[in-house]
Amino acid sequence: KTELLIQRYLGLLATVNEPEEIVAITFTRKAAAEMRARVLDAFAQASAGKAPGSESRSEHERRTRELARAALARDGARGWRISDSPARLRIQTIDSLCAALTRQMPLLSKFGSQPESIEDAGALYAEAARATVELIESGDPAADYVARLLAHLDNNVARVEQLLVEMLRRRDHWLRHVMVNERAGLEGALVAERRTVIDRVQALVPLPERAELLAIANYSLGNRGEAPLAAFPGGDDAQGWATLAGVLLTSNGDWRAKVDKRHGFPVGAAGKAWKDRLAALVATLADDRLCTALGDTRRLPPAVYTDAQWQVLEAITELLKRALGQLKLVFQARGQVDFTEVSQRALFALEDAEGPTDLALRLDYKIRHLLIDEFQDTSISQFELVARLTAGWTPDDGRTLFAVGDPMQSIYRFREAEVGLFLRARAQGIGSVVLEPLELSANFRSQAGIVDWVNQAFAQVMPELEDIASGAVAYTESKAVHQRLAGDAVEIHPLFAGGETSEAAQVANIVAGIAAASAGTEQRPSIAILVRGRNHLREIVPQLKQAGLAFRAIEIDRLDDRPVVQDLVALTRALAHRGDRLAWLAILRAPWCGLTLADLVALAGAATGADVIERSPGEPHPEPISSQSTVWELMCDPARLAALTPDGRTRLERVRPVLAAALAGRQRSSLRDAVEGTWLVLGGPACAASATDLEDAETYLDHLESKEEAGAIADFEAFEQSLDKLYALPDMAAGDGAVQIMTMHKAKGLEFDHVIVPGLGKVPPAAGKKLFLWMERPAQPDALNPRRPEANTNLLLAPIEETGAEGDPIYAWIKQLAAEKATFEDGRLLYVAATRAKQRLHLLGETRLLVEDEAQTARNPDSRSLLAKLWPVVAGEFQRAAATAPAPLATEGADGDTVLDQSLRRLASGWSPPAAPPALARNAASETARSQDDVEYSWVGETARHVGSVVHRWLQRIAEDELQGWSAARVETMRDIFHHELAARGVEEAQLAAASARVAKALAISLADERGRWLLGPQQDARNEYRFTAMIDGEHRNLVIDRSYTDENGKRWIVDYKASGHEGTDIEGFLDREQERYQVQLERYAQVLAQGEPAMLGLYFPLLAGWREWGG
Repeated sequence: KTELLIQRYLGLLATVNEPEEIVAITFTRKAAAEMRARVLDAFAQASAGKAPGSESRSEHERRTRELARAALARDGARGWRISDSPARLRIQTIDSLCAALTRQMPLLSKFGSQPESIEDAGALYAEAARATVELIESGDPAADYVARLLAHLDNNVARVEQLLVEMLRRRDHWLRHVMVNERAGLEGALVAERRTVIDRVQALVPLPERAELLAIANYSLGNRGEAPLAAFPGGDDAQGWATLAGVLLTSNGDWRAKVDKRHGFPVGAAGKAWKDRLAALVATLADDRLCTALGDTRRLPPAVYTDAQWQVLEAITELLKRALGQLKLVFQARGQVDFTEVSQRALFALEDAEGPTDLALRLDYKIRHLLIDEFQDTSISQFELVARLTAGWTPDDGRTLFAVGDPMQSIYRFREAEVGLFLRARAQGIGSVVLEPLELSANFRSQAGIVDWVNQAFAQVMPELEDIASGAVAYTESKAVHQRLAGDAVEIHPLFAGGETSEAAQVANIVAGIAAASAGTEQRPSIAILVRGRNHLREIVPQLKQAGLAFRAIEIDRLDDRPVVQDLVALTRALAHRGDRLAWLAILRAPWCGLTLADLVALAGAATGADVIERSPGEPHPEPISSQSTVWELMCDPARLAALTPDGRTRLERVRPVLAAALAGRQRSSLRDAVEGTWLVLGGPACAASATDLEDAETYLDHLESKEEAGAIADFEAFEQSLDKLYALPDMAAGDGAVQIMTMHKAKGLEFDHVIVPGLGKVPPAAGKKLFLWMERPAQPDALNPRRPEANTNLLLAPIEETGAEGDPIYAWIKQLAAEKATFEDGRLLYVAATRAKQRLHLLGETRLLVEDEAQTARNPDSRSLLAKLWPVVAGEFQRAAATAPAPLATEGADGDTVLDQSLRRLASGWSPPAAPPALARNAASETARSQDDVEYSWVGETARHVGSVVHRWLQRIAEDELQGWSAARVETMRDIFHHELAARGVEEAQLAAASARVAKALAISLADERGRWLLGPQQDARNEYRFTAMIDGEHRNLVIDRSYTDENGKRWIVDYKASGHEGTDIEGFLDREQERYQVQLERYAQVLAQGEPAMLGLYFPLLAGWREWGG
């Protein structure tokens, strides 16, 4: 799909006057960077002069090369110079497009100056929700609404606030409806929903069978003493259809197989005749779709709200309006907004109540072609944005819209993606633009065995028919490009009541078997373990470790679950507040101190009662402590110290001076510096189990620095909640061949030779209740808006049920609709997991054994599990395995029986920090030396200085990687990273694009330059950004060498990078002058570092591929 999008983009470049006339939209920065890199790579290959088709492996590659050559010719004819100015390629995320729109028209977007966009606005939502609830104490009319809602929810203020937070987070779904809909409109949606359900069931009942159905129903009703139906139900007779459903279906919603007098079918010959007629009718009508439709008629919501429902709903909708206003005030006060707000303001900038704005008209002139990737993941507001960007386009005006996506891979409803929008666009177009659907069927990833199995299986997993309202996506078959491999392409591994440990052991065995089979081969196969939820790995990770199998868990372990980070959090809290008893006890238990539980009780426990640890006769006992005493005060109390064991006293006396110094100097440094410095002196790094622990510690400290204000954390609860969204780094020591562990969602877009999917029998946690449930449904044809088809929706709305009350039928109906959508998405999620495999797919699921008459069968899995979706395909294998499976023991395999290692890890009692580095060298320097240290940027502006800093940072990274994995194409994908780094350093918005391009250019030249690759490649005793301190002219001077190493002849090199550019023609003269400028500085570096030994000195200019060397 992406290759097709690239070809489309290249083809359009050959036709437009300016590259900015084409806008390509993706949903992630990574995808945008990848697409830009592939376009530039195609340009690079075309500019290399290769003939079309040379060195191409396939027809589509040759096609791409031809299109790139045509686009390159257009580039030359129009003088675009895209290779030098790739920023002219408008390939961007939809969020960055929205931000650009609001910047162009700050008044129309109602933003004014551009605020900061943040990914996690949870704290802002909470502040707005709190302010909304506090209206109850004001004279505002909204106080009555707050009181009404609180009474409805048993005066649970915290719950009301949390529900408001969740609603604000998803406000783009309900905002436009709540702002305009009154009771009549919402009740009209209920009426329309009822009519839709009845229309569906009416269409499914064959006309020839209706008379028979009516006769049988009336016979049953008469025998039960109920009024018969006067006629076959019509389109407005919901009760009549519910009556028919009661005759045909059981209470569980299945077709009736048996009836008796309770159902109106008495015993005797007459009764038997009617029973036979009913059985024959059921056999004729039996269809899953009709069964579901009939069942829906019995659960239909009422057509109107009760007064009590409406009062609560009115309170909720009014409060949401107030909460929205409070949120805008919070945004304004903080100067921050979320991406939803940016998107909404972009919509305002494009269209107001009178129609398209000046910005929309201007963009209508500028944008000729719009391309969208991963269109199946579009949200409602994003879909509306596309509609407004293309408003007024006509088939013959030369403008085009090209959207690419796979609805079978739409798995992001939790991110507001609505696959129904894709289906609607395919059927109805977008706004005024009619789309022509094209289907791709070739599978370039998997071997034929996997493709065939997926085709056969998912035709049963996914629904037969598409449905825009419910998001049902029918399966479309694929055709394999690769040949079938020998052996089973897909293996099903049935498990029965063995618990998580049994399944985890099976996973480890599969991985070990793959590793053994590939031993001795040149290239090890890639292996991935994909899970639905992170908690499914609770047993798998320990099993892999026990088996000695290397793995890398991608965004699986939460950062605050890592012991090193938990210790740092405790240290942070302790230094911030001496009265945080739990935090102080935690840092004394941490491995840098490692007090035993007995010593902790002796230090901080009560002097009497069962909590006191009994000691030997004559051993001192602590005095009773004051309730006001802090742990720090107890650490300084001689009586308490005397009560400790000798080892405990030794440990405490080592850490106490360190903590005393930290507390004394707390106000003289930032919180990050205080925590990091104390952690280092305590021996925190020595407690790290691996290099990954040190990386995790650095991640935490960086996060702490980003959150502190004026040297403190204002809200520790919010700070710790922010840690919930950070993930620990994968094992840094695991090689490229390590098993990859990730969630199914994270695996989307990736591929692996072997894929293992465990936990199919597990059930996801139940979704929490919302302040109200809502669901958008397609409007009836007679209510459609021809100017804006995408706005043709009705809103079903139901308030949250009152605490302790029975179920609300409208709430229950909408909840059922949401569950139906989730069920369809589960099938798509399973499809994504299965289609990641290239060679082999392993599926593991557990269910229970049913033993009857000494025969064992497999129970049907829980309907909420992924195994239930796959059951029509794998039930046969499970039943065959169940017949011979050993009967489970009552005590066997209980989940959660894993014995946790609770042994105390700690430093040795007599541990001391390592020796300090050698004493500072005392070297004299010339009179001019001092002024030379800072000459690097003394003559340039701020932007050039920041560009130089970023270039230095990434040259360091490239050198540390020894060029592995680095290319000009990769650098090009990192423009967004450079953009954010430069913005964070303070580069003005107007200069960011040019500055990012300059960074990319410097790095790309270095990678292409032979001298640059020699400098950055593998060298002996190499050091990058080498920092040291020397005594010069009686002062301590901090020096930094960009690159130092020993060459193949044993000679030490000292190299500095200079990000200077030169616009003139005399480049050699410029390089000579730069050498003269920096000569004294580098020679002083050599004097200090080489200790008088000969050294070679060099200056490298990345932007010029320039080089100067001297010394010897």
